[in-house]
Amino acid sequence: MVQEEVAGSTRTLQWKCVESRVDSARLCYGRFILSPLMKGQADTIGIAMRRALLGEMEGTCITCATSDNVLHEYSTIAGIEESVHEILINLKEIVLRSNLYGVRDASICVRGPKYITAQDIISPPSVQIVDTTQHIANLTEPIDLCIELQINRDRGYHMKSSTNDSHDGSYPIDIASMPVRNTNHSIHSYGNGNKKQEILFLEIWTNGSLTPKEALYEASRNLIDLLIPFLHAEEENMGFEENENRWDLPPFQDIFTNLKKNKKGIPLTCIFIDQSELSSRTYNCLKRSNIHTLLDLLNHSQEDLTKMKYLSIEDVKKILGTLQNNFAINLPKEEF
Repeated sequence: MVQEEVAGSTRTLQWKCVESRVDSARLCYGRFILSPLMKGQADTIGIAMRRALLGEMEGTCITCATSDNVLHEYSTIAGIEESVHEILINLKEIVLRSNLYGVRDASICVRGPKYITAQDIISPPSVQIVDTTQHIANLTEPIDLCIELQINRDRGYHMKSSTNDSHDGSYPIDIASMPVRNTNHSIHSYGNGNKKQEILFLEIWTNGSLTPKEALYEASRNLIDLLIPFLHAEEENMGFEENENRWDLPPFQDIFTNLKKNKKGIPLTCIFIDQSELSSRTYNCLKRSNIHTLLDLLNHSQEDLTKMKYLSIEDVKKILGTLQNNFAINLPKEEF
């Protein structure tokens, strides 16, 4: 049993791949365990890794296709079974592997009748086609088809621009740079009382451009890179007096008192709106408008506040009253 294998170590974290398989050229599966963990740690790591695997991974895909004599995306071409739109969708599904950044050029130049697959793509050596059998189009007549392609490495999903009129025969493609198709984590607990420990099970499905083990390594590295700045951050006073090497954010009333007495030179960027007497709904409305500090709020007029979504007139009056009572500040009535 897994519990018996990991129970011997109670101090050093160990990970292991307990299952790995290739279901198809575009579907790989891996199952990993990490143990022994203290209670709650498995969920912390599992949630963070899932977000990193789905949101922080980079992939390579076709981003644009160019072909002459095509009127619009939804037109059809004599001798081709698929419409232009269907061909673009098929190109979007092509799975590529590359570690290089920047735009790479590729092309398809064939003569029918022919069943066109990803194998017919002429790509640079730095780009590898994972599944050469992926379908693109079917030419039913002896016609020539030439398509210029652009390949790029990116992260996440990006919708193509809806303003492109494609008069030049260039058609952008929705970017789906997500090599991890799905991921899931589960937790197995064992032991009793204070000795209770956990085992984290992490499942990863990829599109074949990365193995699950490679995806696990890259996601872990990306997550660590995001946190490294906190390890090197130097403690800054930021205008607050230090008290046993730490400081707490006082409420608005205390800040106003200190400002009046000139005891603390508190910068406006360090006075956060969540310290005020505003309701949580009003605070969330301001936060959605990228207003987090007093300085952010002072950069807006009363008219700006009335235009904010879900912010009522009563909410605006409450905000203005808070500024007036605590700081003797009035927002301008008109836009800057």
